[in-house]
Amino acid sequence: MRAPTLLSVPIVFLLLASSAWAKPVCIAPDQALQHVHKNVCVEARVYRVVDGSDGIHFLDVCSPETSDADCHFFLISSDEDKKSVGNLQSLVGKAIQIRGTIHTLQGRADMIFSSKQQLHGGKEKFHPNPRLMKSFSAENGGQGFSPHNGTMGQHGVHFRH
Repeated sequence: MRAPTLLSVPIVFLLLASSAWAKPVCIAPDQALQHVHKNVCVEARVYRVVDGSDGIHFLDVCSPETSDADCHFFLISSDEDKKSVGNLQSLVGKAIQIRGTIHTLQGRADMIFSSKQQLHGGKEKFHPNPRLMKSFSAENGGQGFSPHNGTMGQHGVHFRH
């Protein structure tokens, strides 16, 4: 009876570890001032979008019950980024996860929202090169490069055996 218990421990550990990797760890808006100049994920609810006269839009992530003095984090987006962020009004009332670098402005923390890729905790940190992924296979003994790959990369770089 002891063998099934021993086998279940690694399985449970793997399931917990994979779920931790799948969801980005995000901080609350009130923790943003502790992460100035760091690239972090912030989880917040967008309560309203305030349009400035100079083409700057502020996404208010503080509840209406929170006073301006107690609101220490906001998102900033500009008209120039309208194509890449989409309709900001569509985010009102939604909880979002957004990744970016925390800055400070007049004692408050802010993050620039310039691309939809920042949403859902941000884009992946690692992007495998599809050509390398294809060349690492059992067919060629797991070698990354073969004489059949031809010229690799840009700028005239050639890889040969």
